[in-house]
Amino acid sequence: MSTQLRAEVTGARRIVVKIGSSSLTTASGGIDPERIRVLADVLAEVRGRGAEVVLVSSGAIAAGLAPLGLSHRPRGLAAQQAAASVGQGLLVHRYTEELARHRITTGQVLLTVDDVTRRAHYRNASQTFDKLLEFGALPIVNENDTVATSEIRFGDNDRLAALVAHLVHADLLVLLSDVDGLYTAKPGAPGARQLTEVRSAADLDGVDIGSVGSAVGTGGMVTKVGAARIAVEAGIPVVLTSADSAGSALAGESVGTLFHPTGKRRSARLLWLAHATEGVGTLQVDAGAVKALRERGASLLAAGVTGADGAFHAGDPVDVVGPDGALIARGLVNFDAEEIPKLVGRSSHELAAEFGEAYEREVVHRDDLMLL
Repeated sequence: MSTQLRAEVTGARRIVVKIGSSSLTTASGGIDPERIRVLADVLAEVRGRGAEVVLVSSGAIAAGLAPLGLSHRPRGLAAQQAAASVGQGLLVHRYTEELARHRITTGQVLLTVDDVTRRAHYRNASQTFDKLLEFGALPIVNENDTVATSEIRFGDNDRLAALVAHLVHADLLVLLSDVDGLYTAKPGAPGARQLTEVRSAADLDGVDIGSVGSAVGTGGMVTKVGAARIAVEAGIPVVLTSADSAGSALAGESVGTLFHPTGKRRSARLLWLAHATEGVGTLQVDAGAVKALRERGASLLAAGVTGADGAFHAGDPVDVVGPDGALIARGLVNFDAEEIPKLVGRSSHELAAEFGEAYEREVVHRDDLMLL
């Protein structure tokens, strides 16, 4: 092992750490106190050197299994929400106790997609994190599982962690799981070797990341590599390693896999829009609109819209597709679906003259639009 420390880690002043369910709980589903204690000690050490830490922790549903007499993770949404309701309190209470030994105050932050895609909600979420960190608290983040309606999870907490890293302007994302890094094939398989660094997508050619997860978790290596891609494409380095190696990884030692940044920082809210939502409808646009969106960074105006599909409402995320059906962008639409037919192909001035000034606004404003 190299003795040279990773500058991406030692120089990070704000770090997001994500830990998975399987790294926090016993085989029967309850919280493992020793694992929480060890992680708290590691995070306290990072704080002691002057860095700020945000923790994205899975484990709420898993922690609620044993108290509810459940032997395994339930499939039904209502049962998962019940387990999350019981487990979230137990999980945060344990973190609070363990971090209090180091005189660190914790703050619970439960997020939904709306909290970070709708402009006013996003601003509030960002300000909450800023204030918690300013006060010296350590935010503990999870999706608000107990009120999720369409799906119990964001997709996965790995992706949630990558998006939180953007939301808080982190310098580093550390993904902790029960696997000690990214391998070219399933660990233990003939010829499988660990990748110590990933500098570009080309480094992943021929890598079989599979999708094997644990009995209590929801993600596998696919979700972790996907989260790493989200982060590095917007300028945030990522370390992927096991929870057992958390101390070494956060000290800058060359453990696990380091994903180097491949892009520049981008708008965090728009990254949430692109990666944490699905379009609930579709807007078809003409070639002129495609060019304006791609080349000029323009807003989508009614004049460039040729049709719409789906039952969406103003403020919902919609997909924008070109004449050939190719996905161009995703954005928050300013009109209900039933209003679109009377707007199609018409100028803003025409619409204002016929329907009033409220119809002079963009169909999707460029500040609410993410090219895909």
